[in-house]
Amino acid sequence: MFDFLDSGQYDVLGAFWVTVQLTLYSAVGSLIWGLMLAGMRVSPVPLMRAFGTSYVNIVRNTPLTLLVLGCSLGLDQTLGISLAGGTSKEIGFRLAILGLIAYTGTFVCEALRSGINTVPVGQAEAARALGLSFFQVLTLIVLPQAFRAVIAPLANVLIALTKNTTVAATIGVAEAALLMKEMLENESDALFAVFAGFAFGFVLLTLPTGLLLGWVAKRVAVKR
Repeated sequence: MFDFLDSGQYDVLGAFWVTVQLTLYSAVGSLIWGLMLAGMRVSPVPLMRAFGTSYVNIVRNTPLTLLVLGCSLGLDQTLGISLAGGTSKEIGFRLAILGLIAYTGTFVCEALRSGINTVPVGQAEAARALGLSFFQVLTLIVLPQAFRAVIAPLANVLIALTKNTTVAATIGVAEAALLMKEMLENESDALFAVFAGFAFGFVLLTLPTGLLLGWVAKRVAVKR
């Protein structure tokens, strides 16, 4: 059934490695950007709150495909912003990460904001009474507890991000979805085998992540 893989024409492991890289880089960037957005959304500065709210509501409801294409067509082809240059594949890879960060960061933000809302208000008020600034209260008191409360939701965001990396194929990034499309075109007599193989590959990427982070969430859950 999988005889066509023996020819060496298809680098399946290489395609999935690109998917893993997209996921890891985008996950780190999304966590940082989402953390910044969450800080803006609970900030005492009205302008920052307005920006954070507007950005999250607009970007979260924009199709991811449109964002990734916008990064490619708008930044690279129109404005000439290639993000450190390189080959077209390298530029596409970085632009895909940028689009994924811009989109996934909004979901990270909302997950963190829900965790912030679980922290008793009295703790923040007590910290402010001791003379701590808003930034100190957020980073030293609120966020450590918020992270413990939202590990499971963040795991769901990470799993969704792993699957969303397939959108990078729209701008020619050589990840798993693009290779699957090529194989479906060339191996029309083995459609089920191709689908089953790539589905199993994504299960191997997402299932351990969900199980591990679910276990961590139970271990560090805040007992109230």
